[in-house]
Amino acid sequence: MSFSKWIGGALGWSFGGPIGAIIGLAIGSVIDAMANGGDNPLIGERTSTRGRRTTYSTRTKQRAQTQSGDFEVSLLILASIVIKADGKQDQRELDFVRQQFVNMYGKERANHAFKLFKGISRQNISVRPVCLQIRQMMDHPSRLQLIHFLFGIAKADGTVTQDEERQIYTITGYLGISSKDYESIKAMFYSSKDNAYKILEIDKNASVVEIKKAYRKMAKKYHPDRVIHLGKEHQEGAEEKFRQVQEAYEQLQKELRF
Repeated sequence: MSFSKWIGGALGWSFGGPIGAIIGLAIGSVIDAMANGGDNPLIGERTSTRGRRTTYSTRTKQRAQTQSGDFEVSLLILASIVIKADGKQDQRELDFVRQQFVNMYGKERANHAFKLFKGISRQNISVRPVCLQIRQMMDHPSRLQLIHFLFGIAKADGTVTQDEERQIYTITGYLGISSKDYESIKAMFYSSKDNAYKILEIDKNASVVEIKKAYRKMAKKYHPDRVIHLGKEHQEGAEEKFRQVQEAYEQLQKELRF
């Protein structure tokens, strides 16, 4: 599959608005680097009778469900922001992103994604408008999945720095995700005796009844079926969140003996 065919099959609403501008610049850098320009035209542009291409549309249409390609592009952009949050690009973080893309999409599609990622990572991206577009167009379960992935990237080098944590927190707010959901996902990447409570979004003084109720709520929120529309390639990440909710509940069961 050529790069331009991958672009054509991967992108939908993400070609509009500020994300469209970022992707447009990234594609330009990829095409410049490809011998003889590769296969053209690309999705979102057409050649006029004078041989000039029109600009990308900035119109966005509201969608009920996010498609795999739009999630993929949103992930690439936000990953580039988080990786640069501490002022450097750690190779372990880059390797983590690449490996996750290989696991999810296969080697060929992952290679295409990283051609785009290189073009994205060279840009100075304004976080707020990008996140607001994602918030408008992407359903809540998919946004939660994005945050989970971003913490995985930050932790890939062994620790989440304060700058990375601060950046993810900022992204979380712009994406319209609550602080409780943020703390729940964050707790999945830290070792603490209070983590089980944080993952289930409850206080340490919660009763057994409240713990059981919280477990049912979080199991429903993080159930892999909530992101089934993204395709089977994203089920592993969703299953990881769901598994950690189950483990948090089982831990409290043992500690409190109920």
